[in-house]
Order: sequence, then structure tokens, then C-alpha cells
Amino acid sequence: MQPQPQPQPQPLSARPSPPAAVSPGAARKPTHMRVSLAFVEHRVNVWLRFGWPMRETILDRWRRVATFEPDAVCCRIKWIGNDYGTALWQLMVLQAPMPFEGAQRVAGVQPGARILLRADGEARVKAVLEVIDAIEALGIDPCAAAVTYWRTVGNRLAARQPLPAYTMERHAAHLAHGVLR
Repeated sequence: MQPQPQPQPQPLSARPSPPAAVSPGAARKPTHMRVSLAFVEHRVNVWLRFGWPMRETILDRWRRVATFEPDAVCCRIKWIGNDYGTALWQLMVLQAPMPFEGAQRVAGVQPGARILLRADGEARVKAVLEVIDAIEALGIDPCAAAVTYWRTVGNRLAARQPLPAYTMERHAAHLAHGVLR
């Protein structure tokens, strides 16, 4: 019986090179946030409370997709019911990520979003809806409200603290901050 020859390792120069990585400075098409929306009577209702999609695609009788530009803000409400009543109430204020920025994974949102506020349960969702109604009563588009305000509302909800009011002074300060950037 003769010994089997052992394979010799290839020199580094003979190995195939790894695929080229995208350089950080390379131009990349901005990714748009796509939010899936649906409606099935008495079962599922996923809709936008506020937000200005750049495009809305109707997939079929029950489903559509809203597409948002980077940095756009929207509010998605999800209601799911079953034979016994409401099974889920959920409200999320989302911001579309800018290219090369991180984003959280959210079911029904591609490629992801920055979650500014999340409210689960009927009482919390209704409390946030009252805040949104109050902002609209001031004549302010909720999409234009300060991102930090939505985060504050989310933190107050989590801490079970009273929700802060959005005032014209707060909005003026937000607009002035935007001008200074």
C-alpha cells in the first residue's frame, strides 16, 4: 500500500481574490422606505394616520405599499381583530432612514425605519391619537413636528408619565434649529 500524496496549500497569489467591497465614498442610490398597508374587514386594518408618501402602489384589493423618501416621517396604525374582538392595537411613528444610516427592523417596513414612538394597546394608542389631533388643531402637520418631540412622547408612554403638549413655541424652536443646521 502506497501513501497518498497530501495536497499542498496554494500560495496566496494563486488564491482567488474576495469580492470587491463598496467603498464608503461611492455614490449609492438612496433607499426608500416602503410601508405595507392592508385592509380586510373585521380582521386587519393597517393604515397611515399621517405621512406624505411619494408613491402608493396598489397590489390588490386588500393591500397597498406606501413609499417614502429618506428622512420622511409617517405614522402607521395596525389594528387586528378576531372572532372575539380586538386582538392588537399598535401605533408607530417612523422616520425613513438616510442612506448609510442604521435602521430598526419593523414588520411590514422595508428596509427598516427609525422608530420614533411606539404605542401598544388601545389606551396608549388613543392617547397618542389625541396628541396628534391636538397638533393638527394648532394647524401644524404632524410630519413637520420635531423628531425629538415624538421620541419624548414615546419615552413618556414607556414611563407612564403624562404626555407633553406640542406648542407653537416648541414648533418655532424646531424650525429655527432646522434653519441653523
